[in-house]
Amino acid sequence: MTRRVLLVAHTGREDISALTPRIRDRLAKAGMDLVGLPGESALLDLPSVAPSDGVELVLSLGGDGTLLRAADRARPFDAPVLGVNLGKVGFLTEADPEQLDAVLESIVTRGYNVRERMTVDVRVEHDGRELDRGWALNEVSIEKATRERILDVVVEVDGHGVSAFGCDGVLIATPTGSTAYAFSAGGPIMWPQLEALLVVPSNAFALFARPMVVSAGVEVAVHIDPLGPEAALACDGSRITELPAGSRVRVRRGHQPVKMARLADRPFADRLVRKFSLPIHGWRNKRH
Repeated sequence: MTRRVLLVAHTGREDISALTPRIRDRLAKAGMDLVGLPGESALLDLPSVAPSDGVELVLSLGGDGTLLRAADRARPFDAPVLGVNLGKVGFLTEADPEQLDAVLESIVTRGYNVRERMTVDVRVEHDGRELDRGWALNEVSIEKATRERILDVVVEVDGHGVSAFGCDGVLIATPTGSTAYAFSAGGPIMWPQLEALLVVPSNAFALFARPMVVSAGVEVAVHIDPLGPEAALACDGSRITELPAGSRVRVRRGHQPVKMARLADRPFADRLVRKFSLPIHGWRNKRH
């Protein structure tokens, strides 16, 4: 059986054009094929992957946005994703460009570990009917559609109202997504092994509108005021759905996790320090 690796890249960058032949040639020496996405493969000078083709791994070249796109493309193949960071932070990625040779060697020898990351499934309802379904690895965001109006919502947990407030939006994130949009909105960082959902209001106008960490086994719903403005739903910052006033967005633990390829089992704390350049020496370590 042919071993295939699907390349998902931030096309148009000069470094991508330089790295792609290097990756293709190294894999070809091992009898492996490097393929691209329909509509993107021609830009990378690669054959296109067919829906019936099996894919062993999805290699992401870019930042976290590219990796999230790669995770979406990997879903039908149930294949792990391995990210090489060409962006700024690249929190989800596993390696930097100077480690590319080691990455390719690990792909050829299958010398990587696979870890599953929790996802969320989302369902949108309006007037008793389903409008849309989706999923996310990082977060589901419900945001107001116009800057002039405040979005009034009720947050429910397992069908019970918890808080009502006006806001710019509400984020429902996984532990993986706690270091992304939810973090910038004031939410806490959660270790990826934690089984939980994070609910973070964005610029809320209420006393009880604090981030909440709830069990992964519950359903979180956000009900939009029927007399208020329209809103918009985004899954991982893309896959946008318009939300009419009165819509209810239901989010629960996803039925299919994302598989992430890891080259080494580094502690999550080390990743935090390295990616965010955190100081780890306090005043006791200073010498006067």
